[in-house]
Amino acid sequence: MVVREKYEQDLAAVQRLLVDICEMSIAAFDKSVDTFLSKNIDQALMILDQDRFINRLEEHIQDEVILIIAKQQPVATDLRRLIMIISAASNMERVGDYAVNIAKETIRLGQTDIQYSVEKIKELRSLAIEMLRDMLKAFQEEDLHYAKEVSLRDDEIDKLYGETIVEIIESAKEHGANIEQVTQLSFICKYIERAADHATNLAEALFFLLKGKHYELNH
Repeated sequence: MVVREKYEQDLAAVQRLLVDICEMSIAAFDKSVDTFLSKNIDQALMILDQDRFINRLEEHIQDEVILIIAKQQPVATDLRRLIMIISAASNMERVGDYAVNIAKETIRLGQTDIQYSVEKIKELRSLAIEMLRDMLKAFQEEDLHYAKEVSLRDDEIDKLYGETIVEIIESAKEHGANIEQVTQLSFICKYIERAADHATNLAEALFFLLKGKHYELNH
């Protein structure tokens, strides 16, 4: 087998692993918010347990990329693509971490009644999941125009996050503050907002790959 053909096969394999970690992390993140909304402690514990698979997959991707670099010594676009894969895998592993964080807050909340409306949290989750899934599509298709369009939604996420925090605080003032719940709900909102930030990071990685320079989107 010629060297280039082997490289293409190895690259295709590691790119499939990247798609795997993206899908696993997004699914875990989505499930974590469902877990919070349903107060499903058993499912929250499962999310904590399953996170090790996402972590191991990120490590495996890094190892495979390093092996390709060592064997093939790629340059220019080939090297940028491999660096981008490591960066993207790291970002998606962080999304998995936010799923874990939300699961931990769910465990802390237990079966106690939530005293504040969760409607905006549901909306925030929907926007974040849509953004992550659409960015994965843009990433797979290497569509810069779509990636830029998706990254612009981060402003909407930030706006809704601010509104959600204000609503929780105002409700606490009006109906009596449960400081523990206010804190935990605020953390959950922040984890959702931060997960959406990683969609923008994916867009920046794609711009780096295709344009050969770093762009800061939505900062």
